[in-house]
Amino acid sequence: MTEVNTPPRVRGWTRFVAARPRLSLLVALVLTVLAVLAGSGVADRLGAGGWEDPTAESTYATKALEREFPGSQPNVLLLLDAGGASVDDPAVAAEAERLTARLASERGVTGVGSYWQSGAPALRSKDGHEALIAARITGDEKTAGETLERIAPHYRGVHGPAEATVGGPVAVRHEMQTIIQEDLTRAELIALPVTLVLLVMVFGSAVAALLPLGIGIVAILGTNAILRGLTELTDVSVFAINLTTALGLGLAIDYALFIVRRFREELSTGAEPVTAIGTTLRTAGRTVLFSALTVAVSLAAMLVFPQYFLRSFAYAGIAVVLLAAAAALILLPAALVLLGHRVDSWDLRRVFRRGRRPNPAGEEGRVWARTATLVMRRAPFFALGTTAVLVLLGLPFLGVRFGTADDRQLPSASESHVVQQHIREGFPGSPGGGLEVLAEGRATEAQYGAYKERIARLPDVVRVDGPLVKGDSAYFTVLPKGEAVGDPAQRLVGELREVRAPFDTEVTGTAAVLVDSKDAIGERLPLAAAFITIVTLLLVFLLTGSVLIPVQAVVLNALSLTAMFGAVVWVFQDGHLSGLLGFTSPGSIETTLPVLMFCVAFGLSMDYGVFLLSRIKEEYDHTGDHDQAVRHGLQRTGGLISAAAVILAVVMVAIGTSRVTNTKMLGLGIALAVLMDAMIVRSLLVPAVMRLTGRATWWAPRPLRRFHERFGLTEGEPASAGERDPAGKRNPAEEGEPDRDKAGARG
Repeated sequence: MTEVNTPPRVRGWTRFVAARPRLSLLVALVLTVLAVLAGSGVADRLGAGGWEDPTAESTYATKALEREFPGSQPNVLLLLDAGGASVDDPAVAAEAERLTARLASERGVTGVGSYWQSGAPALRSKDGHEALIAARITGDEKTAGETLERIAPHYRGVHGPAEATVGGPVAVRHEMQTIIQEDLTRAELIALPVTLVLLVMVFGSAVAALLPLGIGIVAILGTNAILRGLTELTDVSVFAINLTTALGLGLAIDYALFIVRRFREELSTGAEPVTAIGTTLRTAGRTVLFSALTVAVSLAAMLVFPQYFLRSFAYAGIAVVLLAAAAALILLPAALVLLGHRVDSWDLRRVFRRGRRPNPAGEEGRVWARTATLVMRRAPFFALGTTAVLVLLGLPFLGVRFGTADDRQLPSASESHVVQQHIREGFPGSPGGGLEVLAEGRATEAQYGAYKERIARLPDVVRVDGPLVKGDSAYFTVLPKGEAVGDPAQRLVGELREVRAPFDTEVTGTAAVLVDSKDAIGERLPLAAAFITIVTLLLVFLLTGSVLIPVQAVVLNALSLTAMFGAVVWVFQDGHLSGLLGFTSPGSIETTLPVLMFCVAFGLSMDYGVFLLSRIKEEYDHTGDHDQAVRHGLQRTGGLISAAAVILAVVMVAIGTSRVTNTKMLGLGIALAVLMDAMIVRSLLVPAVMRLTGRATWWAPRPLRRFHERFGLTEGEPASAGERDPAGKRNPAEEGEPDRDKAGARG
């Protein structure tokens, strides 16, 4: 294999990447094949839960009740519909008792009970035509799902005078997992061809367009293998594979766009491919590395939360970001060295150029330069106007109500959703929506009775059942007023935990899980926010050497997310557009979703911010002209950032076509955030604010300047003070380099 002759000034990483490009690509191909094998079947090993705090009181009580009183925690329900007859009809009752006995004999099923055994009014519908058989499937999520899949077909359907449908938490989780896998396949079939078409429109060349897509596929397959390995060590949410696909394609395309665009720019100035790769990696390559670090930091903040739903997105996100960056910095340069000028092969736009020579910056760059000039000329207007619009769009979030994920995440026609909806609307007291109080410690019947009376006197209690005693443990079922997770139910959780008792008590139930989850997130949210803020400030300082720019980056990035949060509440909580988008609004937002969406969207905003700031910094280092640097930065990256944002939005919208509401919310919300950031914040707000702050933008105290000179990472090679004229501009003649405008680098 012939080694590429690397020019003397091309050193370090460039020499490593460019020396044996064919070997690099061959090794990558082998590793990708191994990743396909290692990651196969990963979706089947992922969980559909993870919203609860594993260290919370409600989690402890739930596990204790499962162990001691399995009948208190049913997770599968058979809804028997007697049609026009009464559920008390002898023929219906006989068939129900037969099904109950049969279900009790199933392997992996315990705690079976029914209306016909207990006569409990809560298990019989108000009209008397429907009633419930409840049971508990034992084992973890995967085992319970497999058991349900095995037994459900034997119970679903017509049984004599009644018809049975299957519901309950296990059925909801299992159906959700199945739908997510199906929807993800459909999303990929939508996103990949549309993305390829958009890339061809951006690059013109089919060869150049295929490179980012290949990098994205490598990142996705590698992350699936990592997630498969993690399932051997910890729980991982099935929702994480959606983020893997979205970020794998989106970030890989972002990074590849940036590198390929810079490589083509260098080729257009007459540089040889290896020299062009050297310049590209020294400039755009460093930016990609920095961008990957900032995105990974935002995603890593989710590791501070105890819910494995959030931690799973950190696992998947960090893995896919680092793999996308690695592929863009290793595989892509190797491919570009081999392709050289052939990167422009199969130019599908040639017919529209009518013989004109392609210009990488072209008319697009002039449009963005004029935009920057207009914005900076009217900087106060654009700064105040865009800020006001973003704040206004975010106002609906002030009315957010937090809830928990339930069957309403599923399509309205799904079996488990239909069962739960029948129970909500047709049964008294919302079976399964009550609170359970676990009592541990030896007690007398009188002590249990006195405790029950104290509970019954609480203002938000409708009824108290129990206790059911087993050894030194007992439990009470408390039915709250209103919805299972409504405000009265959540208040009642706190009230129950304050009731005096001569034994230890723990409260669980849907509302208790929600209260504990909100407390866990609220307790750790400042830590996550501080982590993101401090590390982002440090990374942006290392990139720019400025004290003000990192602060601007954090504030403007957070501001760019306001529209997303406002839209999430207006659409998904309040139910606007629910018919058009095809979902059932539960009237609340699942507690962990805003945290997830913030971390992902903030990271993507920083991704685009780093692209823009690095180019502005590079120009400022060369010229010392602040306004020109801002104008040049937007000119060179405005089109690139917009194209990357549109492509990523397409991927997220494809994810947002999911029939599961949380996935739909995640996809459509982040798509909106990405577009708002690229089209409004990066194009209008950032140049306006930087024009207002002027040259003070680059100020830093002397100790921090020395720190940056020693440890900072910059794109390009900064000019020293002696290389600038008295006005602060670089003197190209003293450097023996042609002016960059004359060299055509600006297009």
